[in-house]
Amino acid sequence: MSQKKAVILLSGGLDSATCLALARKSGFSLHCLSFDYGQRHRAELSAARQIAMKNGAAQHKILVIDVAQFGGSALTDSALSVPIDGLSAGIPSTYVPARNTILLSFALAWAETLDCRDIFIGVNAVDYSGYPDCRPEYIAAFERLANLATKAGVEGKKITIHAPLLHLSKADIIRKGYELGIDYQIAVSCYQADEAGKACGLCDACRLRREGFLRAGIPDPTSYVTLSML
Repeated sequence: MSQKKAVILLSGGLDSATCLALARKSGFSLHCLSFDYGQRHRAELSAARQIAMKNGAAQHKILVIDVAQFGGSALTDSALSVPIDGLSAGIPSTYVPARNTILLSFALAWAETLDCRDIFIGVNAVDYSGYPDCRPEYIAAFERLANLATKAGVEGKKITIHAPLLHLSKADIIRKGYELGIDYQIAVSCYQADEAGKACGLCDACRLRREGFLRAGIPDPTSYVTLSML
């Protein structure tokens, strides 16, 4: 029998790499989807390619959808600075308007053409940075939409949005990925990594990642621009 197919949203970061490993462990054939959406750097896309290849993905597509034309986020608008003063309450400037809704919509379209009823996304509601589209309520709402708005859903082929990291701490995510053989040295999490993928060590994503490795008791393999910045 052929494997069940799953579409995996793969950013190239630590969370999405772990999510991919969990889908692989569950026996899915991996159809990875990444996006060049106008983010500050392309190092994460290079990481996504390597992660997909090393983990035996059946397919890996990179779509270009330039939401940088809209601005409104420090990740896509050069006029806005990525915050480096530590985590704070509220929705940060690194929030990209409607990003997960946009990405999941593309994943849903591809899943229908693949006759695939499983989509994986590595969102997390514990060690997250205040993003509204990383909450359990959002994932549940999108799954309802997916089954209302598609031919597959109307015909009774239930579509499931898997968010296996949703209630895990960053340390728990790292432990799981480590057990499943994910090479975190490849994964790029930094919001403003350089072209070689080296991390700044100061943005929210770097802080959460570094703290996660510390709490997991696993050496941090991240390559930083300069250790003196930490």
